[in-house]
Amino acid sequence: MSEKVQQLWKDWRLHVLVFAIVLVTETIGTYKIPIGPGVLLLLPMLYAVIIGIALFFTPLVKEKQSKNAENLVFLSVALLVAKFGVQGGPALPRLIEAGPALFLQEIGNLGTILIGLPVAVLLGLKRESIGMTHSIGREANVALISDKYGFGSAEGRGVMAIYIFGTVFGAIFMGLISGLLATITPIHPLAFAMATGIGSGSMTAAALGPLVSAFPDMKDDLIAFSGASNLATSVTGLYASIFIGLPLTEKLYSLMTRRKNIGAKGKVEV
Repeated sequence: MSEKVQQLWKDWRLHVLVFAIVLVTETIGTYKIPIGPGVLLLLPMLYAVIIGIALFFTPLVKEKQSKNAENLVFLSVALLVAKFGVQGGPALPRLIEAGPALFLQEIGNLGTILIGLPVAVLLGLKRESIGMTHSIGREANVALISDKYGFGSAEGRGVMAIYIFGTVFGAIFMGLISGLLATITPIHPLAFAMATGIGSGSMTAAALGPLVSAFPDMKDDLIAFSGASNLATSVTGLYASIFIGLPLTEKLYSLMTRRKNIGAKGKVEV
């Protein structure tokens, strides 16, 4: 065992803090807030994320704990992915029945371009908007933008802004919106389970929890579809960004900024 790994396990302050957060959040339990025909589910994981963020700004968490926690998160996500794989095996016939929908759902991630890019341009963002909106901005996308444009480029700053924002608020947002949409819309729960697989282990777990709580009788199928979807996104997501997402974002950005510039010139002449 390397010295670095030993230091991770010997960081007693980090383990005590995490254990305390788990005790507090599990004691609070799950709360359901009715909103019209739907239900907003507040799960222990949501509390844990909020408490963890709050503790980061206190003297209880040093720089050492924040760095060690980052490495241990990846270990936890690896265990989660392994669980998805084990539970996905028995549900393989159901996954096959889903057909191409399970793989075509990756196209849905391109909605960040069609919705986010126009908003970013209207807000006055320049080429940062390309890095921000070509995908959900996880690790593979940060590597793609850094390789193509450079880490210090405008596009690099954009993708890093979304990466940080997603890391801090992504799990909270996904945990809140997942259960609400699943209970107020007529869309099948398995479709929402596939939608949770966006290529981020923490966001997937946060979005899956409310679905399982809302539809406990479908627990195994929900976990299987979510895990398979997240795996498919992890495998195909980078290629979708390379061949579809990034070129489409570049093209749309050029069209929108050109039209915006033409409009601005016309106003000046008048």
